[in-house]
Amino acid sequence: MDRVIEQKKGIAAAFSKKAVPFWIGGCVAALVIYLLLQSDSRVLKVDAAALTISNATSGKFDDYIRVGGQVQPMTTIQLSPLEGGIVERIVAEEGSRVKAGDPIVVLSNENLDMQILNSEAELAEKENMLRNTLISMEQQKLSLRQEEMGLALNVKRNKRKYEQQKALYEDKLIAREDFIQAEEDYFLSVEKYELVRERARQDSTYRSIEIQRMEESLENMRLNMKIIRRRKDNLVIKAPIDGELGLLDAVLGQSIQSGVKIGQINSIGTYKIEAQIDEHYIDRVAVGLTATFDRQGEVFNATIRKVYPEVRSGKFQADFRIDGNQPANIRSGQTYYLNLQLGQSEDAVIIPRGSFYQTTGGKWIYVVVPGGDKAVKREIRIGRQNPKYYEVLEGLEPGEKVITSSYESYKDYDVIEF
Repeated sequence: MDRVIEQKKGIAAAFSKKAVPFWIGGCVAALVIYLLLQSDSRVLKVDAAALTISNATSGKFDDYIRVGGQVQPMTTIQLSPLEGGIVERIVAEEGSRVKAGDPIVVLSNENLDMQILNSEAELAEKENMLRNTLISMEQQKLSLRQEEMGLALNVKRNKRKYEQQKALYEDKLIAREDFIQAEEDYFLSVEKYELVRERARQDSTYRSIEIQRMEESLENMRLNMKIIRRRKDNLVIKAPIDGELGLLDAVLGQSIQSGVKIGQINSIGTYKIEAQIDEHYIDRVAVGLTATFDRQGEVFNATIRKVYPEVRSGKFQADFRIDGNQPANIRSGQTYYLNLQLGQSEDAVIIPRGSFYQTTGGKWIYVVVPGGDKAVKREIRIGRQNPKYYEVLEGLEPGEKVITSSYESYKDYDVIEF
């Protein structure tokens, strides 16, 4: 006999065997929905009071950087002795005003004094030798002249005798031998006379050359003497220009070598500013760029006059010329901060500078969502920067709010909840 099975109703039906597949399907669907709704974003709760939130705005971006530099004289001349010696006297003190030619340090050098004495003695000896040689040559000249005169007289006598003997021989009044002897004596005396004259000409030429050489040698010694005496003058170190004596490094009794720097003269009235600039800007900094700086409430102008290509410790040097009036009481070594203009002002989306840049490098930033209860990470692209603002090229719109304080504690999170 068949038995009627009573169907379950209400709560009992929900937990029947037929309901099990529905429960399993529901759980799976709920899990799927949960997984779909659940994001992979990493979230961190942060106290909003500890953050710096800034606005992205549209405005003029001034393309300038701020650099620090030291005031230096426009012209600086090194003081180095041309002649080494012992410091005997210090005439001018460091920091004093001097004029061109004023003595600063006096040196002494005994070896140089001995060289001067030896050179003077050698010069006197050469002069005596020249005088003695001239006297000897003059005596030889007189002796040769006397011999020449005697031979000329002998030629005249032998000629007269030869002519007489010739006339007598033609009249056959003397023997041929007497005539030949008279002829030989005459021509021999002529040859001797010509020989002496030739020797006199050669001696004259030789004497002239010898005297010229000795006089040239003597003149060279005189010039050498002058040079040595000028070296004596070099023991007095003098100011090359009007200016201020700085960095004098000399004490009494100190031995100073030739060419060693002992100080410098700084020109007065014209100054430059030597600034160290980050190598990031080396391609944009050039001669002629202008800058401004504030001193005692007044703004002054400057222009780059020289850029040094060498980079040291991530910085390169540029020299600025102060245009127009100079600050009052300007002194060497003072530090000035200049605003160096790199380009023209342009309209751009800008955000204030902040510590976030050290973490992100300008590649991303936390943007506050419209509700204001959290901020999400967003990629951006930052272009130029000045001491106050960053120029945003992509990723932000005017009016949006961003976190500009340091990201060091939460840089690995995608969402920041306040």
